[in-house]
Amino acid sequence: MKITLKVWRQAQGSTSGDFETHQVECTEHMSFLEMLDVVNTGLVEAGKEPIAFAHDCREGICGSCGAMVNGRAHGPGDRSTLCQVHMRQFKNGDTVVVEPWRSEAFPVIRDLVVDRSAFDRIIQAGGFVSVNTGNAPDANALPIGKEVADEAFDAAQCIGCGACVAACPNASASLFTSAKIGHLGLLPQGQPERYERASAMVRVMDDEGFGNCTNHGECQAVCPKGISVRNIARMNRDLLWARLTGH
Repeated sequence: MKITLKVWRQAQGSTSGDFETHQVECTEHMSFLEMLDVVNTGLVEAGKEPIAFAHDCREGICGSCGAMVNGRAHGPGDRSTLCQVHMRQFKNGDTVVVEPWRSEAFPVIRDLVVDRSAFDRIIQAGGFVSVNTGNAPDANALPIGKEVADEAFDAAQCIGCGACVAACPNASASLFTSAKIGHLGLLPQGQPERYERASAMVRVMDDEGFGNCTNHGECQAVCPKGISVRNIARMNRDLLWARLTGH
């Protein structure tokens, strides 16, 4: 199959960028990143700079990959990361536009690679869990109801890819932050610091320049793990309680 690829090229964050057009021949069995590898092989052979894009596991686990494909975070797949998108999801002759996450808090490093270290600083603000849960064989000494455990696990699935920020009209990180707050706040081990954690992480999220949540729901729609916006409502309740109680 043949596609027209329009990809964002930007040498570094301090310079301006523009789209670069390539005519690509690939097979429908290739993954999207394999298609980019084919393009890069041609660029290297021509003595040109390859397209920079982030990736690691290529199995939808690590959250390293990510780009806007035809205006949608992670491309046309449902609950999939960019590395899980295959060229059979496009048609022969299609024009495919690829650009990096667009957010003030995610500055472009080069081409499709952005700096997502703001997420790391939000997590660091959450601190540690002070409850001693014992060794691994003794972890079940703290009984947890199945519904609570399932909800905590659902929140813990967040891989920090940043699609929620890229899709949100406000570039809000509320879904990411609420998932990280929620999976600890739901469990008994996370109760001692629950409200201080929520307050500290939201404060850092705001300081990093992310926008506010206005319930568009785009974050949930593009999240490869299907993280629910219910986590945002829980985070807001925890934040309100933290302020009312002086945490």
